[in-house]
Amino acid sequence: MAASTPIQLVVGLGNPGADYVLTRHNAGFWFVDALARAHGGSFSHERKFSGDVCRLNIAGHDVRLLKPDTFMNRSGQAVQVLAAYLKLPPEAILVAHDDLDLPVGTVRLKQGGGHGGHNGLRDIIDRLGENFARLRFGIGRPEVNEEIIDYVLHRAGDEDESKIMEAVGATLAVLPKILAGEMEKAMHELHSRGVVPRARRSDKSAAHTTKDQS
Repeated sequence: MAASTPIQLVVGLGNPGADYVLTRHNAGFWFVDALARAHGGSFSHERKFSGDVCRLNIAGHDVRLLKPDTFMNRSGQAVQVLAAYLKLPPEAILVAHDDLDLPVGTVRLKQGGGHGGHNGLRDIIDRLGENFARLRFGIGRPEVNEEIIDYVLHRAGDEDESKIMEAVGATLAVLPKILAGEMEKAMHELHSRGVVPRARRSDKSAAHTTKDQS
């Protein structure tokens, strides 16, 4: 894959509010929060963009970060408005999100593709098409007999959470390549980390109950 369009907007997907901060479905928020901290930035609420926005300079790249304040299934609303304001094509957008189909602690970078059942991606695709880049943070699948909605809207165990944050850290290290459009180089570094073994699940009784906002 040749160098692609430089990334100018990094979107983290998640649900807003204190009840959802530590849930698996908010892994995209975890990533952009860590990115802002790593570069001394902070988010401010921008009502006209339906989300929290942060502006950073990373290795010479002027980048906006976005956390939509709509719930997951309306994520595209915020992305569409901010992308239009910045006059960005979909190829200049990177979306970070949780992924059930990857083992806990893995991360994969891809350009374009479908939504894979992820409602946040589905809404963005409906509004912008498929040609944006994605960072997929693996959260694994639930055990037999546990509903997916319950799984993604509950907190991961400490070990799983630690593995996801290790993947976040590994991604921050290669982010300058991603922002420069050097996707192939970034993919090689990230994907060569291999598969991180799944940690044991924490006691379900410790998880709190949340409403369905997948």
